[in-house]
Amino acid sequence: MKILDRYILVSYLKTFVSVFVILMFIFVLQTIWLYISELAGKDLDLDIIFRFLLYFSPKLIPLVLPLTILVSSIMVFGDFAENYEFAAMKSTGISLQRTMRSLIVFIVFLGGVAFFFSNDVIPWSEYKSLNLRRNIAQLKPAIIIAEGQFSEVGDITIKVGKKTGDRGQYLEDVTIHKKNPQRVGNLTVMKANTGELYSEEGSNTLSLLLKDGNYYDEIQQRAPKAQAKKPFAKSYFEEYTINIDLSEFNNIDLEEEKDVSNEKMYRVTELIHEIDSLATGFSNDVIKFPEDIYMRSGITTLESNYVADSIPLKPATSVLEAYTITEQLQILDLAIPTLSGTIQSIEAKKADLAAKKKRLTKYEIALHEKYVLAFACVILFFVGAPLGAIIRKGGMGLPMVIAITLFLTYHFIGIFAKNSAENGRLSPFIASWFSTFIMLPLGIWLTYRATTDQGLFDMDSIIQPLLKFFKKLLNIKDSEI
Repeated sequence: MKILDRYILVSYLKTFVSVFVILMFIFVLQTIWLYISELAGKDLDLDIIFRFLLYFSPKLIPLVLPLTILVSSIMVFGDFAENYEFAAMKSTGISLQRTMRSLIVFIVFLGGVAFFFSNDVIPWSEYKSLNLRRNIAQLKPAIIIAEGQFSEVGDITIKVGKKTGDRGQYLEDVTIHKKNPQRVGNLTVMKANTGELYSEEGSNTLSLLLKDGNYYDEIQQRAPKAQAKKPFAKSYFEEYTINIDLSEFNNIDLEEEKDVSNEKMYRVTELIHEIDSLATGFSNDVIKFPEDIYMRSGITTLESNYVADSIPLKPATSVLEAYTITEQLQILDLAIPTLSGTIQSIEAKKADLAAKKKRLTKYEIALHEKYVLAFACVILFFVGAPLGAIIRKGGMGLPMVIAITLFLTYHFIGIFAKNSAENGRLSPFIASWFSTFIMLPLGIWLTYRATTDQGLFDMDSIIQPLLKFFKKLLNIKDSEI
């Protein structure tokens, strides 16, 4: 490696490492802020919190790495141009492409590392972090009782309207569904105006004290007519205590791994297999459903050699006119529920197919994103490096503003495209590569202008034609006078 290549590479690596550490630290702080409710108040060891952040950090690479490359490229090449180092290089016959040669090799290598991360490390971290989050959520059941939704704690399902107190121990508008292993369904319901959670230190029992409420218990009847009346017993209570066994919760193994799955946990080969299976299943559903509707209509049961008993003497304006009034009413009574059931089946199948199509789209996007990250690293380098040489400004000021603006544009275009793909308005391939395809011509254009020593915008090329046009226009008017 020549001295110039070594100098440029070392300068870039110093800036790259510094920017990467700063951005990673910022995004990790954002992660802590997002998941603070899952970590705070659960007496977690620092080792558990560290592992939570360790498992979550690889998922930040698709955001941090492209932004780091863009910022570092603008800063380094802007600093070279600002200090007239590029001018000294060009005076000795060294072009911009020659100065970028060592960095191009490094960025291509970095793209390969990024693909390895997205294909191997990120699926592993996604699996580990999701399991750890589920295990942490079970450490303190009082914490997982959320306002406005049902939460399962022990053998009860509880919903509260509001939680107050320093530990969320005071509850308002409490609704409880109590399970019974001998009966299936939510047959026992308790409603109370207020409640309180308390337990002794070191105890495996959590007590829930309900105040001013009612107890509803549905009575099971063997006779269908009696059961149709839905009999139940109701009682009022001033105070009612429910004891919840926490021995299972207190023995949670944070290392336990359960079967969880989503599109981010698969490698390329696994994604290809899953996409093939989902696509085959989706196609079979689309083909089979019309056949089911056709069979359900009863057309196949009609006799092909059927002969009508009588034919109307005059032409009928509708099929029903071929029958008597009584027969018409019978036909309509049969057709209306059949048609209503068919419409409901079609609507339900439509929603089911839309959900399956959306899931298939997510898997296809996840497959393309693994390749997009590698190509984005290279393309954003060819955007940032010539842009820094053009603006001729180093440091953390203007380069950082320009880089963040470009990256946010790139990132939000990608988000909008992926949302459109999930809604069926774009193909997964176009949605995944859309923002990268937009940055590609920008990188080519900036590289061309930096190579030819042109500014970011050549105002003369716009102003000169306008001046020539107005001069010709004035000459024509003078000649007419």
